[in-house]
Amino acid sequence: MSIRPDPFLPTALLASAAALTLTACGEPPHPPSMGAGGPPQVSVVTVAAQRLALTTELPGRVTAALVAEVRPQVGGLVQERRFKEGSDVKAGELLYQIDPATYRASVDNAQASLAKAEATLVSARLKAGRYQELSAIKAVSQQDADDAAASLLQAQADVSAARAALQTQRINLAYTRITAPISGRIGRSSVTPGALVTASQASAMATVQQLDPIYVDVTQSAGALLALKRSLENGRLKSGTANVRLVLEDGSVYPQTGRLQFSEVSVDQNTSAVTLRAEFPNPRGDLLPGMYAKAVIEEGVLEQAVLVPQPAVSRDSTGKPVAFVVDGDGKLAQRALTTDRAIGDQWLVGSGLKAGDRVVVEGQQKARPGQPVQVVQAQAPTAAAVKTAAASAAGGAH
Repeated sequence: MSIRPDPFLPTALLASAAALTLTACGEPPHPPSMGAGGPPQVSVVTVAAQRLALTTELPGRVTAALVAEVRPQVGGLVQERRFKEGSDVKAGELLYQIDPATYRASVDNAQASLAKAEATLVSARLKAGRYQELSAIKAVSQQDADDAAASLLQAQADVSAARAALQTQRINLAYTRITAPISGRIGRSSVTPGALVTASQASAMATVQQLDPIYVDVTQSAGALLALKRSLENGRLKSGTANVRLVLEDGSVYPQTGRLQFSEVSVDQNTSAVTLRAEFPNPRGDLLPGMYAKAVIEEGVLEQAVLVPQPAVSRDSTGKPVAFVVDGDGKLAQRALTTDRAIGDQWLVGSGLKAGDRVVVEGQQKARPGQPVQVVQAQAPTAAAVKTAAASAAGGAH
């Protein structure tokens, strides 16, 4: 079988050759852009000092301002309960009534004993007076006069003892009316009418807790407290307002603002923490003892705070924070920093930067320290944005 040549092959070869010739004679390819060989481009923000309120968020528990456990001071049968469990009671309000019959009888008996002692006192006083007169004219012996005077003193003492016994019995009778020792909200009752109670028994009949105002106890490390005191002493940090905001367990912010009351005078040996107490208004009873909450405490104000975006801060080989700045000659330079804390998406810088420094936030990996760079100004956060971010970081996380 013979192979016939393709009549179109010479034409295709000629067309290909002509295309190559035209390409070789045409315009050369475009050169790379002018920026490819120039200095690297970096984005910078200019550092500006600003006033910043520092807050710290600490875990805590809600505790009642006052707690009173109701226990009987005399024994007997409970006749009635006069309160509704979970209601608010006033100080002095009747809670329980113990059967007073035996205590009334004791009061009557003590009154009779007092009347008897007072009658004996009258007789002893008259006798002592007569013997005193007779002794003066030697009508009775001095011994008889002395015995009469002693009997008078004993009768007076008997009257005082009888009065004290009557007062005791009256107090015991009053104790049969068990009243609220403080104003607050009363919990469930552990006894019902007909139950037998004893004086100073171990189990409480009920518990009254004052919920308005209410306390929130939080813990702070002793090291953080010392650092705060040093910052206040050296003037870097001004004293805050001691206002406290509360973030509840579901993430909502409690509408009332509290005040810091005191810090514990000793450090817990197991946790090295100090207890701080804040007082909050609780008019609606939203806060209940035992609830978990986060307290956001305004610890102080920095008048010249330096904040930089977090992407501008990196770590060197030793793990220490560093940042890159563009110096006055337009060259990249590395600065060692100390950072205090994160405020939103920024770092609070303690040292290493000052107002007016141009800090690189993007593109620093394209250049080496000492190399000239092309600067592009990045958008810096506004003061309002910084305040919002700080508040969100302190109070919104949950």
